Amino acid sequence: MSTLICGSLAFDTITTFDGRFAEHILPDKVHILNISFLVPTMRREFGGCAGNIAYSLALLGGDPLILGALGADGQSYLDRLDALHIARTYVGQLADSFTAQAHIITDRDNNQITSFHPGAMGRAHELPVPLDAGVDLAIIAPDGRSAMIDHAAQLAAAGIPFIFDPGQGMPLFDGADLRDFIAKASWVAVNDYEAELLVERTGWSLDHIASQVRGVIVTRGEHGCRIWSEGGGATDIPGAPASQVLDPTGCGDAFRAGLLFGLSKGWALADSTRLGNVLGAEKIAVHGPQNHHITLQGALERLQTVYGSAPQAA
Repeated sequence: MSTLICGSLAFDTITTFDGRFAEHILPDKVHILNISFLVPTMRREFGGCAGNIAYSLALLGGDPLILGALGADGQSYLDRLDALHIARTYVGQLADSFTAQAHIITDRDNNQITSFHPGAMGRAHELPVPLDAGVDLAIIAPDGRSAMIDHAAQLAAAGIPFIFDPGQGMPLFDGADLRDFIAKASWVAVNDYEAELLVERTGWSLDHIASQVRGVIVTRGEHGCRIWSEGGGATDIPGAPASQVLDPTGCGDAFRAGLLFGLSKGWALADSTRLGNVLGAEKIAVHGPQNHHITLQGALERLQTVYGSAPQAA
C-alpha cells in the first residue's frame, strides 16, 4: 500500500547570514523595519514539503505518492523524481505558472526567515485525491489553502487516515478552519511555535485536541518531541543527537517521513516519532532538504543505539 503526500513542490534558494537576526532587528522599531542581510553563500535546492517528505520516505523503502503541482519550469523536478524512482503519476504541471519558490535566510543560531512565492501550488486543489491508488495513509502538508481544505475533505470522505500538518500554512486558516481539519484528521503534527498558534486560534488546549484524534505530535528541534497518544497524557520523546549541525532546512519534513513510515508499519506513535527524530538528525547534518542519505537498516541501527530498541520494520 502507498502513502499519499499532499503538499508543496518547490525550488529552495538557501542562503546563510553569519550573524544573528536578534542583534539586527530592533523590537521597538519593527513598524519602520528596513533591513538587509549580507548572505555570502547561496544554494538552489529541490524542496517543498511534499518533495522533501517523499525523498526521506523513499530512503526508508516506503512507497510515497506525491499529490502536488509544478509550474512550467518544473521539468528538472520531474526528472529528479524519476531518477529517485518516486512516482510522479499525480504530480500536475501548469504551463502558465512558476513552480513555488522559497527564499530562505538562516542565521548563526539556525533561526530562519523565509519568503515564499506559491506559484503553481496555488492551484493544487485542481488535482483530486486519487481514490483508486491503493492509499492507506496520507498527510496534508503545507500547500495551497484550497488544496489543503479539499484534500482533507476527500481523504476523510474516503475513510483514509491522515496527518494534519499545517506548518507554514497556519496563517491561511482561522480557528473554525483549524477545528474542522482536526475533526477530520487522525493525527496532528506541529512544531512548538505552531502548537502555540494552534491553541490560540482554535481556543482548544493540546489535551483537548488530543482527545479528538489518535495522536498529537509537537516537535521541539534538538529536544525531540512531545506526544499525546490515544487519549493519554503528554510524553516527551528525547531527540536523537546529530553528528553535526549544518542546515535545519527540511528537518521537520524528514521527521514526518519517519513518522509516516512507522505509522504505515503499525508502530506505536512513540516508536514512529523516535524514527522521525533519527531522520531529522541525519538531515540537519547536511546542507539542503534532499541531500541526506540513510537506509532503513541504518535507521534501525540508529534507533537501537539511541533508544535501546527498534521495532520490526516488516
